Amino acid sequence: MVESERGDRQMFMGEYTHSIDAKGRVILPAKFREELGIHCVVTRGLEGCLSVYTADHWMALANGMKQLKASKESVRAFKRFLFGSAAEVEFDKQGRVLIPSTLREYAKLNKDVTVLGTGDKIEIWDKKAYEEYASRVVPDMEEIAESLDETLALDF
Repeated sequence: MVESERGDRQMFMGEYTHSIDAKGRVILPAKFREELGIHCVVTRGLEGCLSVYTADHWMALANGMKQLKASKESVRAFKRFLFGSAAEVEFDKQGRVLIPSTLREYAKLNKDVTVLGTGDKIEIWDKKAYEEYASRVVPDMEEIAESLDETLALDF
């Protein structure tokens, strides 16, 4: 975890390969577990992965979603997608979390998984699915970087 000058933890980063066991448990890296705390929230993510949030970030996300107009069908659909599949999970003594079967099925998690820090959250991918995704998007990364909002002042 990177810390700011004030000592704040700022982000999840890194890519790790782990296995999911027959009971649906996966280990998360120790540096991720430290930031996540005793429990965290796992839910469906975009592009077929799972997203893992700290309890605080999950509550901030939920509060932000309350600001959206529930009269819009797309808002209702996204809330169902995000919250309907969410599960609060705890770590066992070996640092594993049990991924509910519905989430394992959604992300097609079978054996090998890629655990990826993406800044404010963690993603869990089927290893082969992540490799296929990366092979599609990485060649376009320069174009993607150029298309980002200039107000972010990103400099690589």
